Amino acid sequence: MYNHNSIVIAVILFVLLVVAVEIGYRLGLRNQPRSDDEAKSHINALQASLLGVLALLLGFTFSLALQRFDSRSQAVVDEANAIGTTYLRTNLLPPAIQQESQRLMRNYLDVRAREGAVALSDESVRQALLDQAAQYQNALWHQAMLAAQEDKSPVTSGLYIQALNSMIDSFGSRNAALDRHVPEVVLYLLFISFILTWAIVGYAAGAAGHRPSRVAYLMLVLVVLVVFLIIDLDRPRRGVIEV
Repeated sequence: MYNHNSIVIAVILFVLLVVAVEIGYRLGLRNQPRSDDEAKSHINALQASLLGVLALLLGFTFSLALQRFDSRSQAVVDEANAIGTTYLRTNLLPPAIQQESQRLMRNYLDVRAREGAVALSDESVRQALLDQAAQYQNALWHQAMLAAQEDKSPVTSGLYIQALNSMIDSFGSRNAALDRHVPEVVLYLLFISFILTWAIVGYAAGAAGHRPSRVAYLMLVLVVLVVFLIIDLDRPRRGVIEV
């Protein structure tokens, strides 16, 4: 599901829900003569229960998507701060090592910026840039070891190594956050719940002898919009909301 366009998914869900309402309505209308007041009351109670479960599932899923969006945003900020701190602390290194480390840092920043503009679905390009970033990390670490060997004061080189280590850690944290999504099984469960709930809404209206109200369709549209937002939040590099 992650590789499909979120707008297409929302449109398909909308169509499925409208069809579910219509099928439920026709079934309810067909069974209307056999539905007494007690049966109608039972159907209404079931409808209210399903809507409550639906609201719970929707809130739970939205919370999952929002938490992951926040963690990705924070990971981007943390990595940017770590890169900035590391570059500043290259000034503590011996002159020859300082120049080479700053050159590597500029190249590393360029690679990270390019990787940040690549869609997660473009795995080959993204993996190539991640491998290139890892090579620059190894080169920077080699320069840090040379600095530690040459520096008479371990404090200055230690500060740089500490910053470099944080930068490498933030690299891994950001990549892990980007690959963390709402489990697809949760989304499928949500969609099935939507279809069943709106089929019951249509059935209840048919059993009562009238078409579903406009409010029911308004709720349907609202639910589809929330689902679209959930899916969009779960796709950090495409859609309306990006990280």
